[in-house]
Amino acid sequence: MAKKVIVLLAEGYEEIEAITPVDYLRRAGIEVTVVAIGGSLTVKGARGASINADMGLREAGPFDAVVIPGGMPGAANLAASKETGALIAEAAAAGKLVCAICASPAVVLAPLGLLSGKKFTCYPGMEEKITDGKWADGSVIIDGNIITSRGAGTAGVFAIAIIEFLLGEGEGKKIAEAVLL
Repeated sequence: MAKKVIVLLAEGYEEIEAITPVDYLRRAGIEVTVVAIGGSLTVKGARGASINADMGLREAGPFDAVVIPGGMPGAANLAASKETGALIAEAAAAGKLVCAICASPAVVLAPLGLLSGKKFTCYPGMEEKITDGKWADGSVIIDGNIITSRGAGTAGVFAIAIIEFLLGEGEGKKIAEAVLL
């Protein structure tokens, strides 16, 4: 059975951090659903590109992993949604994979207590806002069921790490080679 991943988008998301995981995960055969946070299914990114989401948050069905792009004010808009926070916290508590990049580890995950005692990375400087996690210098950091990454420039390796976690190292390597990463 195919793995299922949801990618959460709120107004102001970082386009590369959303599109790269969607693209790479789909290439790997993972079922990806783009979920809009807010009233509209058309979500405008930080650089002005709009994506038509597959559904709203309330329609999101069962999934194996959640991907949380960064970008501002996208990360702040995700963090402001109580429903989004509940979904992410419940996923983490159930042992599902929770993946956040750029500002989202600091802005979305940390306030939910999901980085407490965990190694993480994020956009440079944002780590100063996190007092109960263990910042690590790396493009991608995996600690248990939490994957974090630095920013737009690391979106490719972030997506490959998600694929490897869900499907195995060989599948991640195939996609990395196919896209010349």
